[in-house]
Amino acid sequence: MPTFDFIDLRTQDGVATLTLNRPDKRNAFTDAMRAEFVAALQWVAGERAVRALVLTGAGKGFCAGGDVAGMQQRMEAPAGEVAFNGWSRQQTVHQAVSLLFHMPKPTIAAVNGAAAGLGADTALACDFVLASEEASFAWSYIARGLIPDGGGMYFLPRRVGLARAKELIYSGRKVDAGEALALGVADRLAPPATLLAEAQAWAASLSQGSATALALGKSILNQSFELSAEQVFAMGSQAQGICYTSSEHRESVTAFLARMAQAREARQ
Repeated sequence: MPTFDFIDLRTQDGVATLTLNRPDKRNAFTDAMRAEFVAALQWVAGERAVRALVLTGAGKGFCAGGDVAGMQQRMEAPAGEVAFNGWSRQQTVHQAVSLLFHMPKPTIAAVNGAAAGLGADTALACDFVLASEEASFAWSYIARGLIPDGGGMYFLPRRVGLARAKELIYSGRKVDAGEALALGVADRLAPPATLLAEAQAWAASLSQGSATALALGKSILNQSFELSAEQVFAMGSQAQGICYTSSEHRESVTAFLARMAQAREARQ
């Protein structure tokens, strides 16, 4: 397993726990931390022994977004380089969000505190959001003269509806845990003391089925709002064909038939 300076990555019983680890800066992303995040997600995606991922933050915050010091450095670059430097940084942001969104296994954000800007976007890139009762969310980009660049303009409307997403993004206001649950930003709440354990248990329960079926099903579900019914049906047929050949399907059917045979013999 790789080791990092700003990311803590551990696995237990098939569940990887990835902790953003700059607690003194509320886990705000620097360029170096973002590169480590990408590397960690790539490892989790490719490690067959890992069946699910929990993402959380060290200390009191989940993630404060982008590091303001990095924003200052960006503004101090020569005028002719600002745009290209920003574009280059965005490629890494989008790579990280895409890796998390397309992770071929269940993902849960265990939001332990404030998730602001890119931190809020990153949480929504996961399949599910389990929020501490002390958590909060804010799409606060507008306060820095920016737009959500971590997937928020895609993920947030799909969770709360277009009008509500516009209100949250235009205002940049803070949403506490209770409102987050009511709006659909969070799927469940948990006491701070048990947040991580509950997230890990939930991740384990979601990953007991066929890894092949989970990965293929997730890949189609992630696109289902953009596709026609016929496209979803066609993709599902292709995926099912792959499932038919999987060892999980073969072993499951063989075990089921064996149980049925034993039951018949017991009745005779």
